[in-house]
Amino acid sequence: MASVCFYFQVHQPYRLARYSVFDSHHNYFDEQKNAEICRKVATKCYLPANRLMLKLIDQYQGKFKISYSLSGVLIDQLEQYCPEVLSTFHALAQTGCVEFLNETYYHSLSFLYSKEEFKTQVLKHRRKIMDLFGQEPTVFRNTELTFNNDVANFMSDMGYKGVICEGADHVLGYRSPNFLYNTPGNSDLKLLLKNYRLSDDIAFRFSNQGWPEWPLTAPKFSKWVDQVNGNGHTVNLFMDYETIGEHQWEDTGIFEFLDHLPAEILKHPDNNFKTPSEVIETYDTVGDYDVPYMISWADMERDLSAWLGNAMQANALHEIYRLEQDIKSANDPELLEDWRRLQTSDHFYYMCTKWFSDGDVHKYFNPYDSPYDSYINFMNVMDNLQSRCRKINKNASKKNISQMDHLAL
Repeated sequence: MASVCFYFQVHQPYRLARYSVFDSHHNYFDEQKNAEICRKVATKCYLPANRLMLKLIDQYQGKFKISYSLSGVLIDQLEQYCPEVLSTFHALAQTGCVEFLNETYYHSLSFLYSKEEFKTQVLKHRRKIMDLFGQEPTVFRNTELTFNNDVANFMSDMGYKGVICEGADHVLGYRSPNFLYNTPGNSDLKLLLKNYRLSDDIAFRFSNQGWPEWPLTAPKFSKWVDQVNGNGHTVNLFMDYETIGEHQWEDTGIFEFLDHLPAEILKHPDNNFKTPSEVIETYDTVGDYDVPYMISWADMERDLSAWLGNAMQANALHEIYRLEQDIKSANDPELLEDWRRLQTSDHFYYMCTKWFSDGDVHKYFNPYDSPYDSYINFMNVMDNLQSRCRKINKNASKKNISQMDHLAL
């Protein structure tokens, strides 16, 4: 039995406006650019891809199933700039063949710095998914599949049934990602591991004419899936949704490939499609996936170096979370929202200096000429945010003192 589990990450950050040391306004985010990119990706990917998925679900009468995780910051932008995209996600939710996963609302790395903030963002995202799609997520995916044993145990304590993560070779060793695993000492939560080879064949190599397997066709790919029968339970194909039409443009044949793929997969009598929750319910675990150190699905290293690989990134992340208590003490909704949008992992990804084998990935959707420009711009915004916070707290302190003096009189 080989169950194909499609999971798509759907995310766009709020990109920052150009902000110098001489600026003092609070409009940190480039509304025009964010609207432009959101509508562009909606036209090239979200709308045509959602229509294709709806067609496939109808065509195969519920046998084709998929899952998504929509970041909260993307949902906010869709509500503002492209509400028609959300209506197609609503239609997908109504089919009963689509599962929506849970993540941090702001696509942040908060688990590394503040468990309290992390939990708040997870719960906010869960409420949003329930409100929009009528589903209460039971499977979690952390930002960029950042994961270790602590993440698994934390999510288990929050009541989740499963977490999806990277099937990293240096953790798996000789074992296959095509099985379910547990975290050591925790049998309550199951781990679904990304089959990065087959996922990346679609996400990154599909249009590469220098790849020996180009062109990738649905029959060829389905044969690779068929080979899992007897050697695994699930083929977890995890990728960015923007793969369809944006990273891999329409003229590469990506839509045609996906249009024909279900028929080829289902030709094998033992194959099917399942959502992450269905995979968890169907299959038992086969052993422990012991991850004491953080891994992710990014780059060749599968670690945190895409966001914490240099001193600029480490400093920027330290500074944003250092403000947590002061920001929350200010009790100012706009200040809090700005602070949380600044936590989005993309801001630190733009500061990455790994311009080697992964360089093209880091350049995609990057609005800066260099990682140093990104860092300077971010820290200029941070300086203003900190000044705002200090001013609000100072005024609140003066007001409290004045009220106490008045009561004393």
